[in-house]
Amino acid sequence: MINQHLQGAIPSVSFANAELQEFIDARSDAREVRKALAVKLIYQGYKYEEIQTILDVSVGSITSWKQSYEEYGVSGLHLSYKGRKSYLSTEQREEVLSWLQTKAYWELGELEYKLAFEYDVTYESKRSYYELFDAAGISWKKTTKLNPKTDYEAVAGKKKQIETLLASRRKEIEAGLLRVFLIDECHLLWGDLSGYVWGKTDQEIAVPVVNERDKQTYYGAVDYLKGELLLKAYKAGNSENTIDYLRYLLDQSPQQQLLIFWDGASYHRSHQVQDFLGEVNLGLPEEEWQIHCVRFAPNCPSQNPIEDIWLQAKTWVRRFCALIPSFSHLKWMFEWFIRHTTFDFPTLQMYGAFSEIKY
Repeated sequence: MINQHLQGAIPSVSFANAELQEFIDARSDAREVRKALAVKLIYQGYKYEEIQTILDVSVGSITSWKQSYEEYGVSGLHLSYKGRKSYLSTEQREEVLSWLQTKAYWELGELEYKLAFEYDVTYESKRSYYELFDAAGISWKKTTKLNPKTDYEAVAGKKKQIETLLASRRKEIEAGLLRVFLIDECHLLWGDLSGYVWGKTDQEIAVPVVNERDKQTYYGAVDYLKGELLLKAYKAGNSENTIDYLRYLLDQSPQQQLLIFWDGASYHRSHQVQDFLGEVNLGLPEEEWQIHCVRFAPNCPSQNPIEDIWLQAKTWVRRFCALIPSFSHLKWMFEWFIRHTTFDFPTLQMYGAFSEIKY
C-alpha cells in the first residue's frame, strides 16, 4: 500500500477512517485513543465544536492533532514525551482545588485528564488524586441496591443447573456448533448519571433526568465464549421486538444452534415468543432445537454477567454525559464503546470456563 502521508497528500476519508480505527483498536493509552478519535470524528463530518463537547478537548488541540496526523500519519498521534512530571506547583494546586468547586460531583477520570492535559502531571498512585479530592472537601459516594424478594437458595440451584447444562454440551460450544448467549435489555436515559461519583461531603447528590421521554432501549446478547456483545436498538422491550432480536441472533449465527439465558420478563415468556420458538424448533428433539431458552432465577440480576457490561458502558459515557449536547450524541458514545470492546471480566466465566477450538 502506498503511504499517503509520505507522499505529502491529505489522506482520503476511507483510508483515514480505516487507519485511525486500526490505531484506536491497537492502543491502550487513553490519551492516544482520544487524539485518534478526535481526528476520526473530523473525517466523519463532525464539527470541531461538537468534538470539543464530546471529548472535552480544546479546538486548538483538535487542530494540532489533525495537522500532526496529516503530516506524519498515526505516528504523529503517539505521545511524544519521555515521561511526565509527578507534582503540581503550589499555584497549580490551588487552581485545581478551585476547579473542583465548580461541580457537585466528579469522576476520577476527569481529574486525571485535567492534570495530564493542562498541567502535564500524571501521578503513579491513585492516592495522590484522592488527596486532592479530600483537600477540596469531596468524598466517595456509593449507591447500593438490594432486592428483598431474592431467593438465594433458588439462585444457587439455578447456577448449578446452568453449570451442568453447559458442561454437558462443552464439545459443541467449543467447536462452534452451539452458541451461548446471555441476553438482557438496557434502557439508556438522557442524564443517566446515577452511580458512583465524587461529591461535596456535606451535600446530597441528586442526579437530574432532563427529559424522561429521552430514552433508548437496547437489546444485547453477550457471546459467552468470545466476550462480544451483539447490540440492537429498539423503541421498547416487548414481544414483537424480542422476536425480531431472536431472528437477528439467528442471522448472526449461521449453522449454529443457540442456547440463550435470560430473565423472566413478561415479553420473554409471552405467548407470541413461545409460539415463535415452537415454529423454529418444530419437529426437532430438544438436543437439536435451533433456539433453547433457559430462564434465570427471579429477582436477581447479578446472575447475568451482561449487567456488568451495561454498567461499564454507562460508567464510561458518564464522564462525558453532562457535556454532550444532545441525546443522539450520548447514544453514539454508548454504542461506540460496546461495539469496540471485547469483554473478559471474571463474571463472564461464572458458569464455567470455555475455550474456542482453533482449526
